[in-house]
Amino acid sequence: MNKVAIFTSGGDAPGMNACIRAAVRGAIYHGIEICGIYRGYDGMIEGDIEPMNSYSVSNIIQKGGTILKSARSKEFMTKEGRQKAYDQLKKKGIEGLIAVGGDGTFTGAKVFFEEFGLPTVGAPGTIDNDLFGTDYTIGFDTAVNTALDAIDKIRDTANSHNRLFFVEVMGRDSGYIAIRSGIGGGAELVMVPETATSITEVITTLQEGWNRQKTSSIVVVAEGDEEGNAMEIAEKVKSQIHMKDVKVSILGHIQRGGSPSAQDRILASRLGLGALEGLMSGQKNVMAGIINDKLVYTSFEESIGKTKALNQDLIRMVKILSV
Repeated sequence: MNKVAIFTSGGDAPGMNACIRAAVRGAIYHGIEICGIYRGYDGMIEGDIEPMNSYSVSNIIQKGGTILKSARSKEFMTKEGRQKAYDQLKKKGIEGLIAVGGDGTFTGAKVFFEEFGLPTVGAPGTIDNDLFGTDYTIGFDTAVNTALDAIDKIRDTANSHNRLFFVEVMGRDSGYIAIRSGIGGGAELVMVPETATSITEVITTLQEGWNRQKTSSIVVVAEGDEEGNAMEIAEKVKSQIHMKDVKVSILGHIQRGGSPSAQDRILASRLGLGALEGLMSGQKNVMAGIINDKLVYTSFEESIGKTKALNQDLIRMVKILSV
């Protein structure tokens, strides 16, 4: 393989730049030409593809976001759009792709490979940590620490005013950020999509804490919880509890930004180099991941099709540690 290209797609995640850097520097080390595709699949369709060198990725390992930009492409969802993308890649002499993103990115890459046979290796870049085939995804650790920092600050004001706070974190289908930031932040309850928690259970747990002289409480809510978002849950609780000042904080997209943690920089570097060297060794239609501190490759079909279970020990810990 003489020439490859790398792109980022879907939601950005801290550490994507470190992943790009590792793939580019790895390609240079191995004597392979590498290009960057700007704006994900949209840029692929439009031919927004430029050669990259060592200077292209200088001083980016500490930066959040992605220097290659990102987008969600509706046109790539059509056969015509994918044909345009393939034609642009062939015109540029691209023989393999490194796709950095989440399930939407890998779904597109899987279809693209099935139609045109261009080898693609993915690097899991998503703060949700919801891809099967890796213990952690790029950006997850930073997002947890960003959420935890906010929860610590909210705890200060909750204590000062004897308030009940509902803190909403990202996680439409996954409670990974919620459970880890909740445990780390000493939350009384964590509500996640993977486990049903009724409003009655929420009120009972909070009331038991107040009976033990707790003066403030924090409930961390993943945005995709079955009872609704944090605002909806807070309204349900307020309708049954009248003696507490109830507030809601929605952390939103601050969880996507910021300088990546050391863990994310190292993980992203391993995965970027692992994706490149996977292409070199003949891997295709797979995602590079780290399981038990070892580099592994999992088919896109498995990585996006299998459910990555939330650690039940962590859910159990929340209940025990809230006593």
